[in-house]
Amino acid sequence: MFTVTFVIQEKPGTDRATALKHWGTTHADLVRQVPGVQRYVQQHAVAGPDGDPPFLGVASLYFADQAAFETAAASPEFGAAVADVANFGSPELATAFTEDHVIVG
Repeated sequence: MFTVTFVIQEKPGTDRATALKHWGTTHADLVRQVPGVQRYVQQHAVAGPDGDPPFLGVASLYFADQAAFETAAASPEFGAAVADVANFGSPELATAFTEDHVIVG
């Protein structure tokens, strides 16, 4: 499994509830159309140690392998999903290719 993880920062001046709703509905519908996505997980940040969360949330897209991701990343559907981030979050995405290392569960 090949995973791409994004840290989504809040879009300045956007209401957090509105941003989360867009991310969970409109944006999620765009990601569902990306070819090769086997799993898509959004983790909405609800708080931080000192109160407000330091970011909107984290999203992970799972693919069969790196080649499947590369095919997806070249697709217009992937481009549309990336472009949509500007509607609810900062377009500057912290991105990493990650591996799950399950410790419990």
